[in-house]
Amino acid sequence: MGAQAARAHHNGAMATVLTFLVRVLLVSVGLVFAAIMACFFVLMLGIWLLAAAWATLTGKPVSPFVVRMGPRDAFEQMRRRAQAQQPATRTPRSDAAAGPRSPTATEVTDVEAK
Repeated sequence: MGAQAARAHHNGAMATVLTFLVRVLLVSVGLVFAAIMACFFVLMLGIWLLAAAWATLTGKPVSPFVVRMGPRDAFEQMRRRAQAQQPATRTPRSDAAAGPRSPTATEVTDVEAK
């Protein structure tokens, strides 16, 4: 019984050490990722500052660093492209089944009130 108790204690100690090493490894991976992201943002800031300094020296307006992207805008843009590129099908019957198409800007006429 003494050998089995020693083995069980040894296995528990190994599990504790391995768990600790996994935690240290995960924390270090997280710190490395955070350091890489920080370096990337500092690099982007440096590039923007150089562009802003050049714009100031040449007398051009300095534009802010803005990323213009939103999910709603992307969906609206794709919807507009799809509507603009709707070709007529080969059969007139399928065009009629799809319903009336909305008028385009060239099909609309201006009417003056009397």
